[in-house]
Amino acid sequence: MFLLYLCLLQVLTGAQHEPGYCSFYEDCGLNPAVEGALIPPRVPCKDYRKAVNVTGDHYELFKSVCPMLAHGEGKTLACCSFRQLTALQSSLTLSKAVLIRCPSCADNFAHIHCATTCSPNQSQILKITKTANITQPAGMVNEAVVGYEAYVSTSFSDASFRSCKNVRIPATGGYAIATMCGRYGATLCTPQRWLDFQGDSSNGLAPLDINFKLLPDGQTAGLPPGAVLFAGTALNCNETTPTGGEACSCQDCEQSCPAVPQPPPLPEPFMIGRLDGVLVICIIVFSCIFLLLICYVILEYTIRYQKSKASLATQEFLGSLFQTWGTIMARYPLIVLPVCLVVVLAFAVGIKDIELTTDPVQLWSAPQSRAMREKAFHDANFDPFYRTNQLILTAPDRPSHYYDSLLFGEQNFSGIISKDLIIELLELQQKIQAIEFWSDELNRTASLKDVCYAPLNPDNPSLTDCAVNSLPQYFQNSMDNLNAKVNMTELGVTKEVDWRDHFIYCVNSPLSFKDITALGMSCMADYGGPVFPFLAVGGYENEEYTTAEALILTFSLNNYARTDVKFKVAEEWERRFLEIVQEYQKNPNTNFTFAYMAERSLEDEINRTTAEDIPIFMISYAVIFLYIAVALGEYSSCKRILVDSKFLVGLGGILVVGCSVMASMGFYAWIGIPSSLVILQVVPFLVLAVGADNIFIFVLEYQRDMRRTGEKREEHIGRVLGNVAPSMLLCSLSESVCFFLGALSTMPAVKSFALYAALAVLMDFILQMTAFVALLSLDARRQDANRCEIACCVTVKTPHPSEPNQGVLLPLMKKYYAPALLNPVSRMVVFLATFCACVFLLFHVKVGLNQELAMPSDSYMLDYFAYLYKYFEVGVPTYFITTKGFNFTSEEGINAVCSSVGCDQFSFTQKLRYATEYPERSYLAIPASSWVDDYIDWLNPGSKCCRIYTAGPNKVEFCPANETGLFMCTKKCMSIPQNGVLRPSVEEFNRFLPDFLSNRPDLQCPKGGLGAYDKAVVRDKETGEIIASRFMAYHTPLVNSQEFTAALEKARELAHNITMTMRNVTGTSQDFEVFPYTVTYVYYEQYLTIVNEGLFNIGVCLLPTFVVCCILLGMDFRSGFLNLLTIVMITVDTVGVMTLWGIDFNAVSLINLVTAVGISVEFVSHLTRSFALSIRPTKVERAKEATANMGSAVFAGVAMTNLPGIVVLAFAKAQLIQIFFFRLNLVITLLGMAHGLIFLPVLLSFFGIKQICIPKCKYNIVSQPKCNRFLHKNHTHTQTKLMTKNVYCISNLKTQTMRNI
Repeated sequence: MFLLYLCLLQVLTGAQHEPGYCSFYEDCGLNPAVEGALIPPRVPCKDYRKAVNVTGDHYELFKSVCPMLAHGEGKTLACCSFRQLTALQSSLTLSKAVLIRCPSCADNFAHIHCATTCSPNQSQILKITKTANITQPAGMVNEAVVGYEAYVSTSFSDASFRSCKNVRIPATGGYAIATMCGRYGATLCTPQRWLDFQGDSSNGLAPLDINFKLLPDGQTAGLPPGAVLFAGTALNCNETTPTGGEACSCQDCEQSCPAVPQPPPLPEPFMIGRLDGVLVICIIVFSCIFLLLICYVILEYTIRYQKSKASLATQEFLGSLFQTWGTIMARYPLIVLPVCLVVVLAFAVGIKDIELTTDPVQLWSAPQSRAMREKAFHDANFDPFYRTNQLILTAPDRPSHYYDSLLFGEQNFSGIISKDLIIELLELQQKIQAIEFWSDELNRTASLKDVCYAPLNPDNPSLTDCAVNSLPQYFQNSMDNLNAKVNMTELGVTKEVDWRDHFIYCVNSPLSFKDITALGMSCMADYGGPVFPFLAVGGYENEEYTTAEALILTFSLNNYARTDVKFKVAEEWERRFLEIVQEYQKNPNTNFTFAYMAERSLEDEINRTTAEDIPIFMISYAVIFLYIAVALGEYSSCKRILVDSKFLVGLGGILVVGCSVMASMGFYAWIGIPSSLVILQVVPFLVLAVGADNIFIFVLEYQRDMRRTGEKREEHIGRVLGNVAPSMLLCSLSESVCFFLGALSTMPAVKSFALYAALAVLMDFILQMTAFVALLSLDARRQDANRCEIACCVTVKTPHPSEPNQGVLLPLMKKYYAPALLNPVSRMVVFLATFCACVFLLFHVKVGLNQELAMPSDSYMLDYFAYLYKYFEVGVPTYFITTKGFNFTSEEGINAVCSSVGCDQFSFTQKLRYATEYPERSYLAIPASSWVDDYIDWLNPGSKCCRIYTAGPNKVEFCPANETGLFMCTKKCMSIPQNGVLRPSVEEFNRFLPDFLSNRPDLQCPKGGLGAYDKAVVRDKETGEIIASRFMAYHTPLVNSQEFTAALEKARELAHNITMTMRNVTGTSQDFEVFPYTVTYVYYEQYLTIVNEGLFNIGVCLLPTFVVCCILLGMDFRSGFLNLLTIVMITVDTVGVMTLWGIDFNAVSLINLVTAVGISVEFVSHLTRSFALSIRPTKVERAKEATANMGSAVFAGVAMTNLPGIVVLAFAKAQLIQIFFFRLNLVITLLGMAHGLIFLPVLLSFFGIKQICIPKCKYNIVSQPKCNRFLHKNHTHTQTKLMTKNVYCISNLKTQTMRNI
């Protein structure tokens, strides 16, 4: 009776858990409970029966789909019909499209579903939980299985999950598991969550609900009587498959990775003990110098060296030459001035053709530099980087809230992730998308679709084809989708699901075509591509996207060449984009705080600030002019103020400077050398500093010198010019040669600046020797006639004083400053303190220029940069580009590039992947997308991607995966390889590559290359050879120029390593190269070499200061060396102070340092020459005389001329002007003044040459013309006679007649 009851119970309850029995069999039709499925949700019929012996075609299909369960024809039992196998094959094909690159993973994934669908012991490993009646076409009603519970051992599920968790999607650089784990993404995915997603019919892919119960091996608790755990053998990812599939590659399987040595540790800071090593060395060097100085001083006072002899031939020759020249110029001023004007106009007429270079790339990157060559190669073969127009929006005052999701549990939503703000963002986005305007270039109305980047429909895009990335794109920019709500039941709990559930799902699974909620909406953008979360939201941590603090809206436009008619269309669209955004920002009802930029913004803001700061420069020059006009006057009497003022002389000096700059600019414009804004801003300032110094020296010397009895005005001017012109020549020639040599620089901006400055300085000296002498002669004629300067017809009766006017500075310096400076104590202290400040900080200056410094202080771009660094979670994309000469079609070539199964362990893309494991060293965050890997996967017969038409008009042509015609495309492009490693032949590679690149990706074939790779491969149109290709990776977020520069350096090191490896592949050309490229590299390449470039430029500028000084001082090498040493000190100190004041070393700094060398010559060389030609008995007295006489002129002419104009620049809006013109020029001027007027006199008082001796000057020196002329030119009040071997050494030479001895 009990046995009868059991039999009856079996019949009533259906399938039991017995070996050899099925729980369901045969295809029963479509699941009525699943709506909006992405593939037909075919479900089996409930049928408790014995497993079927599969034979014939049924067995062949079974062996193809589930080879792990096949035991030979006639020996294989299964619980699936032919139709079930066909549906299972179709379903597995979708998954294999992303998993096939790792055969063991694909095998394990298929094993799970083959076991639950076809296992001969099916009834033991699952339990039916839900059925539904389905009416068949013949009218019969069958009970179909629409849900069951599967029992799987954790050993199998865990091993299967491990084999798949690292499989990559080359097109995105992400993990395939992220698309197969629903809301959890790759980071939070577990075996249970992975299988739960596979068994969730709401994902659009699963035909029915499967509840996978994962239990440890041997555990029976929780299992129905007779049920067992499925514990099949799962393959490790580094194992081969039974069907011959190779082990997965390192890219997809950590166990397959070779032992890659860790990078060496970063070098430790140079320390000696606990102190900075450089500081310790500096202290040691300073101590040694101090001891040497003490020894030198002792020797100086204990040992008397023989007086040195210096030749005066050079001074005599130059003085007489300039005296004659000056007399002629002063005698014929009305002829000289028109001639000079004609010459200047002849040069300056070229300004009409001047070309201003504003492109930063052309300014700072040499045409033949590596970055420019690489940019030219990229732009010649690929489309340039698209133009970015972006908003980053925040809502800092909005409170966060918690949302208890039915599917995802309690989630914290930040204030900005709220429906009303998303709707407001969508409205703003749609307003921008609707921009239309009349275009003269197109002769029609233009809109976004005319210029937008449309990756999936580039030839004829509609507005919805344009790549716009934002959070509303998760809802396809549809208000209906945002407002959608629906009740959903999960585990017996019914709740409403809405936009928040869809958002959570999409940010974790952006490649999904259907979410797992009852909403059933796609996550793909309306243009057909995915929106990765880092492009939609920002300011989150640990991938907790719901806590994001910012929304990101990005419009991508094609980047046209400037000669293309659409370039202006794109710029006009961006202008209107900015207008809308700025108007929106001013709207008081706006709920966002945001920053924004357009591609044109950088250039617009730079041009704006340049125009706005022009008045600042004009005021600066006006202040300098006013100072010169006032300071040149004598002012001996209130009644003679208008007579003795030098307003017109000052104006003439300014005009001389302006004419020299105009002549230089006109000449170079005439011969085709472009100028730049830097030249317009710096060269006038430099020439003004040089010119004003010479003017002051000349005019003050003329004022201090009394006209001799019987001497005409022209002769007086000529004699004064003969005294000072050699000094002016020394400085001007040094500076001009210095700048001409600076033109050897490879930086275009530095080179053009050096050329313009060199000619301008030279022209300034020439005009000073001609036009200014003539102008001074006219002014002297007026002053001699006691006529007022402005009202020339008015005369005054007060006569000119008989004594020369020494002004204010000369007496002060002579009486107070020079004696105080050069007493024994202060000399020592000043020398050591000045030298100590020269070195240490030099080693701590930062190299680079942060891009925000190029913006004015009130620029909206500064907010954008701040938002970008704060909220963006990924850096700029970078391409690794291959040149011509590598054979991609050979098996060896493919293996050297790819990273999937069968590829070399140290292939191109594998090395990039290894680099991403150390992002803090490589600055690479995401591995490169690889068209080679996706092409191989696309060709794989395990997917539907590559098929061939077997019927119809396109027979033998490529058949896309979305072709639904029955029996139209039954042939695969390639057959299954024997060894499991798919490698096309050369013919197959070349035949199907164009089809791959033009194949639009979709659910049936996500590996299509259109959009991702169609512009990444360039082939020779005749031979089909790949002449260029690129692989895109992403940098880590880079926030300053130092990081950008380091990223470039590391990318180049990696590319070079890859190049050397790939050149070893058979048939590879030895000039084949892999190089990295991104838009920022051309800007930051200069910082890799700028230190060496700076040393070279400054070095070649310093050389002529020594050579010219030595020559013009009669081969006085000691004076030349001390002159050079002081200029070096000024330059080094300038770099040191840059460190303290936050001024980075870059190309703009380098230009200013080259300028510093020129200005330093003015501060130093006049004083050095004055000391060298002084004949005071001791070096201290000679230093005092030089400091008082020439130092006062230098202070008035250089320091006081520059400082007022520099201070005005502090009010400029441009940060570049504030930092690199105000701060740096202030530093240069102050340090030049300190070294020229403090350090140099002290240095000369220690190490200067002995007093000058005049050889062969016999007892009656009045009869000797050379001695007599020299005596007349060097004015002192007394003379001291010393007799040494027929040498009469004169220490004070200001007497106009000498007595016989």
